[in-house]
Amino acid sequence: MIKTENIKSVYFVGAGGIGMSAIARYFLHKGLFVAGYDKTPSALTARLEEEGMQIHYTDDTSLIPEACLDPATTLVVYTPAITDLSELAYFRAEGFEIQKRAQVLGTLTRSHKGLCVAGTHGKTTTSSMCAHVMHQSHLDCNAFLGGITKNYGTNYILSESDYVVIEADEYDRSFHWLRPWMTVITATDPDHLDIYGTKEAYLDSFRHYTTLIQPGGALILHLGLEMTPEVGEDVTTYTYSRDEGDFHAANIVIDNGEITFDFISPLENVTGISLGQPIPINIENAVAAMAMAQLNGCTADELRDGMRTYQGVDRRFDFKVKNDRHVVLSDYAHHPMEIYQSAKSIRELYRNRKVTALFQPHLYSRTRDFYQEFADSLSLLDEVVLCEIYPAREEPIPGVTSQLIYDHLKPGVERQLIRKADVLDYVSHRDFDVLIVLGAGDLDNEVSKIAEIIESK
Repeated sequence: MIKTENIKSVYFVGAGGIGMSAIARYFLHKGLFVAGYDKTPSALTARLEEEGMQIHYTDDTSLIPEACLDPATTLVVYTPAITDLSELAYFRAEGFEIQKRAQVLGTLTRSHKGLCVAGTHGKTTTSSMCAHVMHQSHLDCNAFLGGITKNYGTNYILSESDYVVIEADEYDRSFHWLRPWMTVITATDPDHLDIYGTKEAYLDSFRHYTTLIQPGGALILHLGLEMTPEVGEDVTTYTYSRDEGDFHAANIVIDNGEITFDFISPLENVTGISLGQPIPINIENAVAAMAMAQLNGCTADELRDGMRTYQGVDRRFDFKVKNDRHVVLSDYAHHPMEIYQSAKSIRELYRNRKVTALFQPHLYSRTRDFYQEFADSLSLLDEVVLCEIYPAREEPIPGVTSQLIYDHLKPGVERQLIRKADVLDYVSHRDFDVLIVLGAGDLDNEVSKIAEIIESK
């Protein structure tokens, strides 16, 4: 195994992934030579190239930089979403040290106090909230996040702090590489059944994750989750939710685009919390983030300041147009429960307005497994416009298309099936009241143009 002190270059297979790019930035900051491959150029890969990373977009071993050809000094980091690649095969054949992204993060949780956020949904917002509160407090922190924070314009924070905030990804059991000092678990609604096979295996994966919490640490568990934790005797378990649990909110006021509440805690109640990103679902996310920050020593004023100045994450309930005539926002929600939470929040914010969802399903397998649940969640809205499925890492599954969701929407919901290629033309011929673009695929690349079209009306 390559020794950390011998690493001079790091090569990323799947460089443009949101989680991969955070680690790439870490090594760039450390002054190492950083390069990699990604299938498609993006705004994120362009930023990485500007910051000094060498990236190419053709799977070709001849394009691997010379600085990354020595197994004694090169660490290769890959995402499990990529398996069949000639470059990856080359590194394996030549005996390079190859680690998953999560293995690298796991090393950091052994050398820092890892504050991790796991769960089917809510983890990007909750971890970025916690990171912002910690970073602007007297404690500070490092952070590896699953989204670009609007406060910092990056998914990565580096400091000399002993703390590191990490978004703990359950895909491919990646979070089993971590050794959290403390962790939040936001939700355990089954997902990634292409990996886990069954709901029971998915829940057991979270149970195993709770066994990895370090002695003296803490588990902050959303109230009412189906899974049963298995923590060590010297690990303290707390519960939280919006309205109940050891940590919760009270005296919630949602009015005129603002949200305030009191933070109820077994350590110290904190009055007058004001959300800088005033979205109803963020009440619960804020409770979890503040719980972890407070358990590690953040003061009441630091919690207030952190929540008040938190600006959100790109593609997480991300407003693009917000005026008296039109509202356009983008949300990364791609699991039925995430869509349910988004739909609930947007309904609470815009009670008397027509809400249209433009949704691009993500993965054939997820659509196959949850088409009914997707339809139920989307049916909370007035109108649903469906694009074809974004395949990501998958090959098509016979009979699995967006039509499955379309056919199971509840009566009374207006509906439309369109091609992604026709989205801009479709939007230009329509007038929308409130439009939310949902999904984790590439439809988000069109959101800025969609917003421009609607704002011009």
